[in-house]
Amino acid sequence: MKKDKGVRFLKLPFKFDVKKLQTELQKVVTSKWNDHFNTRGYEGRWKSIALYAENGDEKNIFASVEKIKITETPFLKECPYLKEVVSTFKSSLISVRLLNLEKDSIIKPHRDHKLGYEDGCFRLHVPITSNNKVTFLLDNEVIDMQLGECWYTNVNYIHSVSNLGATDRIHLVIDLERNEWSDNLFFSLAEKERFFIHEEDNQIYDKQTIKKMISELKLQNTPASKELIIQLENQLLLK
Repeated sequence: MKKDKGVRFLKLPFKFDVKKLQTELQKVVTSKWNDHFNTRGYEGRWKSIALYAENGDEKNIFASVEKIKITETPFLKECPYLKEVVSTFKSSLISVRLLNLEKDSIIKPHRDHKLGYEDGCFRLHVPITSNNKVTFLLDNEVIDMQLGECWYTNVNYIHSVSNLGATDRIHLVIDLERNEWSDNLFFSLAEKERFFIHEEDNQIYDKQTIKKMISELKLQNTPASKELIIQLENQLLLK
């Protein structure tokens, strides 16, 4: 099947002060991080702290596209520069988190549900700490995110992260609602026509069909088929 030309990721024209980010990070690294709720989706340690959340609850890292009022958590109140970074984006916030993939840990290949720009929302990454053995793979393409940069990732596509280095990889991850401000920004970086719902993302299968697809993919025994098996097994869990 010929691949579409949809936008998988974009480097946005923002550069943030790495020293300030890392200084403020020190205020929260000794705090209690929360293990990511999707325990089947990773190996090692993947942890989080919410900076904006429903009722200001720093343990709540769930990113919902529903209209839920979120407020600052106690952690953000200690971090004025992080708050300044978040305020750069003139869109309504859905969630704001610090996500920490510890050394010798991996996030398994997966898709997120309707979190691409074409769905009316978008996810941004601002790397704060990392190392040269971190690999962010999205739709079989490596994204080289440098500290202080800002990247949009279309997580409707299969993506995974590995941290085989000696230090933790911590990103500020922000989910926002699409609006006129973001349209002007995104369409200045890529053609508007390239932001569309990928046909495969709208396909809905029943349990028997999914199980049959998994059986057929197991026979292929390729890296790509193994990634798809993980995605289909996650769909079964949701049914």
